[in-house]
Amino acid sequence: MALVWFTDFSASPEMSLLEKFRALLREAGLPQIFRAGQLVAVKLHFGELGNLAYLRPNYVRVAVEELQRLGAKPFLTDANTLYTGTRSNAVDHLLTAAANGFVLEVVGAPVIIADGLRGTDEVEVPVDGVYVKRAKIGAAVALADALLVLTHFKGHEQVGFGGAIKNLGMGCASRAGKLQQHSTSKPKPDKDACTSCGVCARFCPVDAITVVEYAVIDYARCQGCGQCVAVCQFGAMGPGDEAAVEVLAGKIAEYAKAAWNGRPALFVSFINHVSPDCDCWGMNRPPVAPDIGILASTDPVALDQACMDLVLQAVGHDPFLRAHPEARWEEQLAHAERIGLGSRSYELRRLLTGLDRRRS
Repeated sequence: MALVWFTDFSASPEMSLLEKFRALLREAGLPQIFRAGQLVAVKLHFGELGNLAYLRPNYVRVAVEELQRLGAKPFLTDANTLYTGTRSNAVDHLLTAAANGFVLEVVGAPVIIADGLRGTDEVEVPVDGVYVKRAKIGAAVALADALLVLTHFKGHEQVGFGGAIKNLGMGCASRAGKLQQHSTSKPKPDKDACTSCGVCARFCPVDAITVVEYAVIDYARCQGCGQCVAVCQFGAMGPGDEAAVEVLAGKIAEYAKAAWNGRPALFVSFINHVSPDCDCWGMNRPPVAPDIGILASTDPVALDQACMDLVLQAVGHDPFLRAHPEARWEEQLAHAERIGLGSRSYELRRLLTGLDRRRS
């Protein structure tokens, strides 16, 4: 049974949230996991321009300071996106990261785009999975000595939720790796729901969509990136069939295993500003769950399961299923456990600070 550490977002004049986060990192084992001289990839999502739900840089600085205190050499990283946006090449990606506050002066560490200028800097990692035999991982992640994975827990329009597994699997993949994961989940237009607004065609990176009375996809050109699903505001684009969602979830889990590749790692997730959609959107809809807390574990599967359980308990229903009825999140966790990425069984242990003791 995996151990998952937890602290809520309560604070006091004596202990700020940043200090609680620092205490959580230490209690979860950061000083024992990382060591001097290691190049540590701090994997996070910098947020698309216009999105405000992503992880605050202030928290990232605390993590960087804790790693540097040990003599490690942290750098912030993410891989380029497959869809057209503000993070599909390293120049735009770096400018976006800077605009959202992830600069050396704020976080204390440099930003390195994992798969390089055009998303082609990659290392093939054998994984021998059900769906993936060799994963294409961004070189900066693949060549790092250790990983600290910082995740904003939220919903996702294709696989239900985005947690540590997705941050690893999809987030560490090169653009070719992202295409490999998406390639069997080509979307299907709902012509009755389509308003012919043309947004999907404008954002399609391969010009596979034409719109007259409704959107039509040329599947010979479609690369299955899911961009049209992300930008459609009317629910007129969805997964082509249920099996495709399962395959995508399975590929993400197998890519996560390849991205981790057995190296020293700690996984941290923030359950706050819980948007129903991925932070890859250039906006964020209102939260579908309250701010719950920060969790940390050496097991990403247990961490994701704990996050989901806390959200379900707090809300009283499944807000992600309600937002995206065709996206079933269970398969992501089930397949990750099947391939040995981690365990869905866990013990949730609350961090006891002076503030917590006074409240109890």
